[in-house]
Amino acid sequence: MTHDTFQAKVFKLRGGLWTALYLLILFLARPELSRVVPSLLIVALGQFIRFWASGCIVKYRGEKVGAEQLVTWGPYSFVRNPLYVGNGLIGLGWSILAGPWVVALFLFSFFLIYGIWIVPYEESFLEEKFGAAYTDYKKTTGRFIPLSWPGKRINGHYEWSIVWKSERHSLWVTLAGTALLLSRFKW
Repeated sequence: MTHDTFQAKVFKLRGGLWTALYLLILFLARPELSRVVPSLLIVALGQFIRFWASGCIVKYRGEKVGAEQLVTWGPYSFVRNPLYVGNGLIGLGWSILAGPWVVALFLFSFFLIYGIWIVPYEESFLEEKFGAAYTDYKKTTGRFIPLSWPGKRINGHYEWSIVWKSERHSLWVTLAGTALLLSRFKW
């Protein structure tokens, strides 16, 4: 199996990998009351970023990498992968609630799955499709961490209807996952 084929399989299975990572967090969790508020704030921030990012793009869920246009506004003016930043914050919030050593396990797993396999695979597609426009965008915009304040690049098209259509599933998963994790206080 070539590296590209492996990355394509990981991309296709990213939802299942996210679920497996969550289940690991859930069953390893040893929550403490002192971590509830900070963890919930981080989870909420992650979901907010996902809402903001999804309203800027037409379609993003699928088993194959695709893009109708190069989106460089909204949260995409800060980082190239705001949906994954949102996921990372949600997972980090859950991990903080679960316990300190779960945070390390989550960060390692998240970086491996997204930073090593999924994002480079997506970026090679975007470079091929959008050429110099994407290469220039990469020079000024960090993968997961902002390189600078984007200024006017933050403004752009936004569709609430797309947010509700695309993120409804993500919202319910985040709420259910958080509720289940909070239930660990009882079992």
